[in-house]
Amino acid sequence: MTRGATYPEFSRNALAPGLLGGIILIAGLALIGNAWFTGVLYATSILALIMCVFAAQAKSWWWLIGLVPIAVVWNPVFPIAMPDLLLRLLHLAAAVVFIAAGILIRTPADTRR
Repeated sequence: MTRGATYPEFSRNALAPGLLGGIILIAGLALIGNAWFTGVLYATSILALIMCVFAAQAKSWWWLIGLVPIAVVWNPVFPIAMPDLLLRLLHLAAAVVFIAAGILIRTPADTRR
């Protein structure tokens, strides 16, 4: 280790699941009504719950307002029936929430190095 090395004060643990969730939601627009759409439901709800954990670790509680409803609406166990246009609009809105949360949720870095 070099002298004077500085470490980041925070880490963006939610960035990868946020970007992946956004990609899945945008790609899932093509799968609405298809049998493969169940995979989109599973992936979206699981990634939303993972991001909820990172938001709680970062004490960014306001992100739970957007992430918990995503986990509920896209849950595959009890799917919510809604019109096609509304579902497509919600996909776009949820993709924005995923990407914004992934960029803005910052967890304090481990300083025990």
